[in-house]
Amino acid sequence: MDDDGAKQYFLSRPEAWLDFPFGDDVYVFKVRNKMFGTLGWEKGLARINLKCDPEQALMLRDVFDAVLPGYHMNKAHWNTVLLDGSIPAGEIERMIDHSYALVVKKLPKAERVSLEVKHGSEALYRA
Repeated sequence: MDDDGAKQYFLSRPEAWLDFPFGDDVYVFKVRNKMFGTLGWEKGLARINLKCDPEQALMLRDVFDAVLPGYHMNKAHWNTVLLDGSIPAGEIERMIDHSYALVVKKLPKAERVSLEVKHGSEALYRA
C-alpha cells in the first residue's frame, strides 16, 4: 500500500476526516475530533502512526520489520508503519481498522452510541 492508498483507506472509515494540526506535511486522521492515525514522510518514505493494543503492538513489531514503536507517540500504544511495500495491503487495512475501533470505543458514550446507530457496530469495529 502506498501513501495515497493509505490516505483513501483512512478516509473511508465512517465519519473520518483530515486535519493538519502539526503543519501541512503531516496528515492527521480523526473521528469525532479524536486522532486515530497520521500519515507523514521521512526521506521520501511514507509512514503512518496507528493506535494499537499494547500486546498486539509488540507482536506486530516482531512479525514485520516495517512496524516500529510509535514515532513521537506513546510507544506502548502506538506503532509507526513504514509504507515500504513489505506489508500486505490487507494487513495495513486491518491495522487502520484496529486503530479506528480503539479510538471509537473510547469516545464519550453519547458520541459512540450515535456512531453505532448511524453506521452499525460492524462498520465501526471490524478490526
